[in-house]
Amino acid sequence: MSSHASLVSLKDLRPSERRFVMAMQQLGYERIESLQVRSGELVLEPWPATIRCVKFGNATANQPVGRSEESKLKKQIAELFEQVRTTDTGMIRVLEVRGGLPFSMEILKMPR
Repeated sequence: MSSHASLVSLKDLRPSERRFVMAMQQLGYERIESLQVRSGELVLEPWPATIRCVKFGNATANQPVGRSEESKLKKQIAELFEQVRTTDTGMIRVLEVRGGLPFSMEILKMPR
């Protein structure tokens, strides 16, 4: 069974993961760069660099989406944290966020 099978709702996430999900929702459309991973957890201090993607002529607003602790996780979020949790030490070089959800990433996994 894959580890993300147990990631069903926001309450299943670690505090740092919940904080990151809320930040992605507020970012809307951006790239996050040079995000460190240690012991399978995101390092959020200092906060990673973000690059805002501006699309002209697009009516999509970057508004945060309200969620409760019981909210079911989107598949993309569960997959993101499955990758992070299986990385002992590494760095997410680029994480592309679209519509407040992880879309793609480049992750460098350091050998043990």
